[in-house]
Amino acid sequence: MRKLIFAINTTLDGCCDHTKQLADEETHEYFTSLMREADLQVFGRKTYELMVPFWPEVAKNQSMTKASNEFARAFDSVKKVVFSRSLDSAEDRNTRIVRTNLRDEIVKLKQEQGKSILVGGLSVASQLIELGLVDEYVFVVSPIIAGEGRRLLEGVSLQERLQLRLVESKIFQSGCVAVRYLKA
Repeated sequence: MRKLIFAINTTLDGCCDHTKQLADEETHEYFTSLMREADLQVFGRKTYELMVPFWPEVAKNQSMTKASNEFARAFDSVKKVVFSRSLDSAEDRNTRIVRTNLRDEIVKLKQEQGKSILVGGLSVASQLIELGLVDEYVFVVSPIIAGEGRRLLEGVSLQERLQLRLVESKIFQSGCVAVRYLKA
């Protein structure tokens, strides 16, 4: 069975808003290697629209730093599933829009052959965490206190406490810390 991995950048105070933090070369390299473990990414509409067409355009033009360009190429090559009721069509050639039940679709995708499934963003990820479908959690914590912004699991109530087991940690030169957890 495929593993569902949730990965996100966050500040020390739990803000996951991309406008409150900056990804540097090491962060892009880390997420590029993580993306190579997967052959499918899952998003909601808002996160998808933040990522596309920006990263496919960078992949095409190679217009940023070496690490960002490599991230863009990895992002552009991976298949994507977007859960949306309002998105009419996908701009990205590797994207499929899904309007069916989130739980049923993810259970079906996890049972297919392939590498891991990577989920990003807050809305869909929070729902998948609440449903107990996330197998692994990756947080890249920035040494920033944002004071405001969207938080993970905002408005979500877990049925029971989620116990995780640390399997990896990495300290970046920038002071960011990547931590990786499995469900215990």
